[in-house]
Amino acid sequence: MSRVASDTVGNGALVPFSEDTKDSLAVYPLHHGLAPPISRIAISWARGNSLRVSLFVTPSSEPSQTPQDQSGGKVLEVKLGVGDPEISDSRWRQIAYGSVAPFALLQSRRSALSEMIKSSSPYQMDWWENVLEYSKDITSLLSGPKLPPGPIIEERTDIVKKREEPTCLKAAWELLEIFYADKQSQAWLPEKLVDWLADYDSLFSSTHETVYGKLARFQKELVDIQVLEDDPRYWEVMSSALSVGWLDIVVKMLRLHGSYQLDQLSNRELENGLVEAVAVLISKMPRLCHESTNGKLGELFKSKPDFIKAWEKWRSQITKLDCSPFWIQCGNHHTREGLRNLLQIMLGNTESLCMATCYWIELYISHFLYIRPFTTGIESMYNLAQKCIQLKPPSSNHKLTGLIVGILEENTEVVLAESSREFGPWMVAHAIELLTAGSEQAEIVLHDERYKLGGISMIELHRLVYAQVLSSHALTWQIAPIYLTSCMKQGMGLLENLLYRQSIQHNDLLLKNIEICRLYELDHISSDIMKVAGVYHWKHGHKGAGVYWLQQSKDTSRLNRIAQQLFDSVGKSISDESFKQWEGLIELLGSESKPAGGLEFLHKYRDFKRSLQQVYGGKATDAARQAVGSLILLMKNPSTPQRFWLPLLYDSLKLFNWHECPLLNVSETNLLLNKLQELSWARLRPHFSEPNLPAEALSSIRLALATNLGRAILDE
Repeated sequence: MSRVASDTVGNGALVPFSEDTKDSLAVYPLHHGLAPPISRIAISWARGNSLRVSLFVTPSSEPSQTPQDQSGGKVLEVKLGVGDPEISDSRWRQIAYGSVAPFALLQSRRSALSEMIKSSSPYQMDWWENVLEYSKDITSLLSGPKLPPGPIIEERTDIVKKREEPTCLKAAWELLEIFYADKQSQAWLPEKLVDWLADYDSLFSSTHETVYGKLARFQKELVDIQVLEDDPRYWEVMSSALSVGWLDIVVKMLRLHGSYQLDQLSNRELENGLVEAVAVLISKMPRLCHESTNGKLGELFKSKPDFIKAWEKWRSQITKLDCSPFWIQCGNHHTREGLRNLLQIMLGNTESLCMATCYWIELYISHFLYIRPFTTGIESMYNLAQKCIQLKPPSSNHKLTGLIVGILEENTEVVLAESSREFGPWMVAHAIELLTAGSEQAEIVLHDERYKLGGISMIELHRLVYAQVLSSHALTWQIAPIYLTSCMKQGMGLLENLLYRQSIQHNDLLLKNIEICRLYELDHISSDIMKVAGVYHWKHGHKGAGVYWLQQSKDTSRLNRIAQQLFDSVGKSISDESFKQWEGLIELLGSESKPAGGLEFLHKYRDFKRSLQQVYGGKATDAARQAVGSLILLMKNPSTPQRFWLPLLYDSLKLFNWHECPLLNVSETNLLLNKLQELSWARLRPHFSEPNLPAEALSSIRLALATNLGRAILDE
């Protein structure tokens, strides 16, 4: 368990721990600025991989203390784990979102090929090509911003160039691509490793002396050196660059030799000839490569027989030059020894290579360049790595070292463990696709369901872990379903938990949640979420939003209960100002009775109220006739509660006494009189609820209807 140390006097620990376990504990310092003693601590999870630590102190009444000392406490956030100093949190989120599309596309292609996979192995169908395309997309995502372009006219002293700032994450990904995903590169693996080291050798400078570091330091001092070829560092850094195959740098540095100066060509012709001969041999070094090398020096060969033939010819030219008598005639000792050391490196002299390289990975790659140039595939690579580690034992381990050893050892579990330990869940969840691209052994190891893991495979475990990391942050939980749905055993259960946990208070978040449910056909979860949202908004006074979400979830029982509450509001006089408060809800409930929970009465009552308002507002007879039509529909409809009959008729007194002409015919008037008679019988029941109307309401209604009936009979 981690301990949280405070910055109080004596570096006291807030959580006690034993001194015996001090070295095995992770210490997170808290700079809280509170005066001791701290009386209470509360620890809870914050967003992401962070803890929220609340510190409480007992307020002191001493007058000497400042207001800050008398404060009640402080809340701090502690981020667990050291993180990756190369990559910021925002950049990690960018990587997380950017990797969703390639991952989803690969899973889609896997599903499309599922029938073919059942009948034959995917490796026989060039499945690795799909994985390689996926890997290239991830590599492009991991690429950092391009450095600003240099001057158009290059300085002669500019030796080392960097296209972009390298990161260990991208370096690790490209290693996995080289050894697992790119099956075409197996034939020219040494060349791939040379290019990889050229891009990422600078990363090892934090823990080792490197060729890149030596070149960078020498470049800074280059302008201060008077006679370049007489400086031992000049030949030392050239030998180091040549040992790892950086031919363009070596040739450029050779052309800085003093014998190329115009005023010295005539006096140092032999010396210049030897320098130029070595430079030409270096620039003509055979390289087995299947594609363009972007302007790098060397003669390219795509077929191994042609490469072997050219290599033997090139080596014979080096041997011939090494045995040339011109070396005796060369008067410059530093030039003679430096050039001959370069020749020994190209001839594969083990001692020269050990002297020129700085750490075991550089020595390892130099072996493929000059001692074992015809190596193809990964066979016996691990034994060579062990030999190089013995020759150049590392003083400290770099985060890439364990991964490289695991790859060369062809140990899938070690590769996974190193990837997880050094680069986190994202790396493992996405790199697994590369590991299984062409290795049946890795396929078995990673897809085998394990009892100790709850019956799931290693692939599903690491995807679940990564999905949990995404789910713990408010800015990344939306992409967690992509990974959860790819886990057949436990993914859907965790996805349901994730969706249920999301807040329903904010509309944008709620809509996002429902959209995710729609994408994955989780209709029952979507319905439950909308029900919860409806109840939440209704209880917090957002009645319109509450009715809307309950209607979307087709929760008829709750909508009927809401209708009962509305019934209590609508049975009042037209002058009641509360009409506008519930009119919007009725509008929202829609015109269809079934999904609205049987609220047909409220919709018809809304239409009646609107027409009646126009009548009381002095509108023409047409509005009065429309109001009468709405009244008759209400009274005929069996969904109209009996307790609203009398208020409806009382509000319609003006219609019954319309001075221009009777608005109700004989049959309509008899219908309303019959309703009054039924109401009279109903009032005799013990549980009848009297409406809140004047005492003379019933008699006024009877008189108005009788008058209307007489006028209607006369008209007919």
